[in-house]
Amino acid sequence: MSAVTARVYRAKQFSGGWGGGTVVSGDLMIRSGVVVPHRELTWRFSRSSGPGGQGVNATDSRVELSLDVAHTAALNEVLRARATARLAGRLVDGVLTVTASQHRSQLRNREAAQARLAQLLSEAIAPGPAARRPTRPSRASQSRRLEDKARRGEVKRLRRDPGTD
Repeated sequence: MSAVTARVYRAKQFSGGWGGGTVVSGDLMIRSGVVVPHRELTWRFSRSSGPGGQGVNATDSRVELSLDVAHTAALNEVLRARATARLAGRLVDGVLTVTASQHRSQLRNREAAQARLAQLLSEAIAPGPAARRPTRPSRASQSRRLEDKARRGEVKRLRRDPGTD
């Protein structure tokens, strides 16, 4: 079995069969009510450049996980628009790609990529902060501010040379 055939075989094993390319089974939970179906996730495996001993040149431990954010059915229109706007710098043709290669094992890199993608999407679809309600300073806070100003001015006046007044 050649190296390329072995890579394809391993990818097919993780996808749960020979029918769907390199898609790994298992839905990705973003937050309650938002779940990305496994058929929308695209996986790519390649050789990692990090540590690994003798197996570093033989195993495909580097993982790329992609999701088409612009066309996903997991997000409604509002969340999709919010995610595409907030992730605009990371999207390529509407597709968000996350890479993981810090572990020696492909399984742990797959878990890391899923966690990173879930975190990015969760932060991207989170609602923005509540609008600030403008308030007026209280009379006591205004008087404290003026007293502090007067006290500071007095300190500076006392530091001056007496002959320059």
